[in-house]
Amino acid sequence: MTARIRSIDYEHDGHALRGELAWEDTWTEPKPCVVVVHDAMKSTQGFEEERAVVLAGLGYAGFALDVYGADVKGASEEDAGRLMAPFQSDRLHLQARLRAGLEAAAALPEVDETRMAAIGYCFGGMCVLDLARMNAGLAGVASFHGLLSPPELPGANDALSGSIEPKVLVLHGWDDPYVPPEAIPAFAAEMSARNADWQLVAYGDTVHAFTNVRYHEPGGAALFSPAANRRSWQVLVDFLDELFVN
Repeated sequence: MTARIRSIDYEHDGHALRGELAWEDTWTEPKPCVVVVHDAMKSTQGFEEERAVVLAGLGYAGFALDVYGADVKGASEEDAGRLMAPFQSDRLHLQARLRAGLEAAAALPEVDETRMAAIGYCFGGMCVLDLARMNAGLAGVASFHGLLSPPELPGANDALSGSIEPKVLVLHGWDDPYVPPEAIPAFAAEMSARNADWQLVAYGDTVHAFTNVRYHEPGGAALFSPAANRRSWQVLVDFLDELFVN
């Protein structure tokens, strides 16, 4: 069987957005949905769409969510910083944009809206952790080399209290320079204070973006790691089984 993919146009706050749905045309009923949130660059290489296709092969409706805009793509690290900055500095706006994507996915006939999860990479990892913090109706979230810090803007935490309902999985490169060592116990304290069912798997001798083959020059802040990429994906598969199969 080969997964199919189609574009899903939706909007938020007057901005045109475009998600990508991957599904199998042999399905006869709605499936659990795994939303995939792109990294800071959202490049033309289609990494998130490819992940959605792989997820469809596992029996999940894969939905690549769009944060930046239907025709917005990055081509450089400078683009990534420029595109991410407005959302990183206004997490309330980011959370509203993410919720619009979840609603677009939930409305699709291929999706069982009562069984949804989200995964994200880098910036997208931060996004899915915010979805957990805001209790957006997901069964679980998984962050790959994501930023761990909670919202800090005045008022941004007003709605982020009480128990965290989704299960939380963090897949982390231990030497990631964007997540300082002190961020780990702070994140653990945050999750525990909110009674989350959380786990963090760290990979030694591994820096940022370990799932991304685009980064292949040793010595930088980001570097693809075949071992961490393979291991983290298997952890995710087991996590999704726990959420939706077992």
